[in-house]
Amino acid sequence: MPAIAIITARGGSKRIPRKNIKPFCGKPILVYSIEAALGSGLFDEVMVSTDDEEIAEVARETGASVPFFRSAATSDDYATTADVLMEVLTRYEERGQSFEMMCCLYPTAPFVTAEKLRRAAQAFAESDAGLLEPVVPFSYPPQRSFSLVDGNLQYNFPQHIRTRSQDLPTWYHDAGQFYFYRVAPFLAAARADAVGGYTLRTMPFVLDEMEVQDIDHLADWELAEMKYRMMVARLSNPEKRGNTSEGDV
Repeated sequence: MPAIAIITARGGSKRIPRKNIKPFCGKPILVYSIEAALGSGLFDEVMVSTDDEEIAEVARETGASVPFFRSAATSDDYATTADVLMEVLTRYEERGQSFEMMCCLYPTAPFVTAEKLRRAAQAFAESDAGLLEPVVPFSYPPQRSFSLVDGNLQYNFPQHIRTRSQDLPTWYHDAGQFYFYRVAPFLAAARADAVGGYTLRTMPFVLDEMEVQDIDHLADWELAEMKYRMMVARLSNPEKRGNTSEGDV
């Protein structure tokens, strides 16, 4: 099955300048995603979609392809991931290349490993889903969350004021690391303007909370580095590796 990994790495990060190539535990954070994709052996093509020459240089030096640069339309703050993926697939089609499976891999996902990608790809291949999405449980039930209304706390779900947290069902959120798609269903959904492709049957790939971190601010970055070092230590210790639920489907 012809497969492509598309790493989305534009140059215009606002909250953390030059975020996609900022050093993370000793090397540009983008490098982790490229190395995971290349090391997995899953893909006929590992490419970086960018509008930035410095990012492109890091990508090429690490072994990824940058066959073309993003258009202005997919480089602004309002372009969606689906817009970027559509552009990449269209450009490859114009070059006479097509794929049956793709993995959209974010450039700030150092917790993604080659092994994790292989397990996700195997689970996806054995399913009839059109999309595989890594998710992680909320660390505390959002059913017990508050909003601030005129300076006062207000329950978002007042029906759960007296519900014990352990009695509430587990809710999950997007881990923000990677997504596997079957290309034909994705293109059909994208052309029908289905937001995020969620008209596709979507299967979960459940991750360990200790291997997920949204990185929007410098404090998030420091926390991600701490978690990453802990992950590396755990993976290097066989006795501890069996204690994680990471990657269970």
